[in-house]
Amino acid sequence: MTGLLLIQLGTPDAPTYRGLFPYLRQFLSDPRVIEVPRPIWLPLLYLRILPFRSGASAAKYARIWDPKTGSPLLHYTVEQTKLLQEHFPSNPVKFGMIVGNPPLRDTIHEMIAGGVDKLIAMPMFPQYSATSFASATDSLFKALTKVRRVPAVRVVPPYYNHPGYLDAMEATIRDDLAKLAWEPEHIVISFHGIPQKYAQRGDPYATHVVRTTQAIVKRMGWPRSYWTQTYQSRFGRSEWLKPYTDDVLETLAKKGTKRVYVALPGFTADCLETIDEIGTESREVFEHAGGEHLKNGTCLNAHPKWIEGMARILRDEGHGWL
Repeated sequence: MTGLLLIQLGTPDAPTYRGLFPYLRQFLSDPRVIEVPRPIWLPLLYLRILPFRSGASAAKYARIWDPKTGSPLLHYTVEQTKLLQEHFPSNPVKFGMIVGNPPLRDTIHEMIAGGVDKLIAMPMFPQYSATSFASATDSLFKALTKVRRVPAVRVVPPYYNHPGYLDAMEATIRDDLAKLAWEPEHIVISFHGIPQKYAQRGDPYATHVVRTTQAIVKRMGWPRSYWTQTYQSRFGRSEWLKPYTDDVLETLAKKGTKRVYVALPGFTADCLETIDEIGTESREVFEHAGGEHLKNGTCLNAHPKWIEGMARILRDEGHGWL
């Protein structure tokens, strides 16, 4: 039996200090995410970063936490899994988290115990980066080292230019723009950043980002002067891929741009980086510099086109298995 597995980054269990501390500890201990020698990084992590960042991050998560559905990332991952199952009634469709709950290893053990002997894994990161996509495959194969009966495995390759993904992105953006009460003067296309040195060492992320951006603007028919592609979520003091989203928004506002829509093609579900970082913090930067309206884009979430797109991507990779 072939099982389908979605691999997402993860989310804390609660928007509290006690919820964020173990989440950040696991996330920031990943050598794929922080490429600093462990003897240097771990003391810094435990003595300086975790005690202070856990509380600050908890306050941010509290702003996006829904009283009924909790974490947006978890909520939409559950919805994606449920709706995808309808496309594959004969195959178990499950999800697991790299960080937090439900742990990827538990999901894999459950699927194997249920009779899965062929596994198609789909990391929920359209553009490849070692910090995300490779972290997902590390977690997958590490979990498989703990089972006796290892299934045959296929990993969906990065789908930054797959028609199923691009169709869903186009539909999501068009839906967002149709709901606006105002016309954007400029479009910012923001992706999660990575340190420049990671790209210099061979990470193809920036290339994938550019190809996704080119495909989207072509589909949308946006002239070159109408959009800017940027990177967000910088962490630490090192140089990250540029231009930085907030810098671009500030510059646009100071030049007189009043209305901006921020598209978010690198995120497959609403999360802290899209709802709070762009929707609250970047909006404040934009408004402080003279801007008036900023709309953070909706992620793919459970959009019908994205569910269809995921099914299409999985069928392409599952040829002969599905």
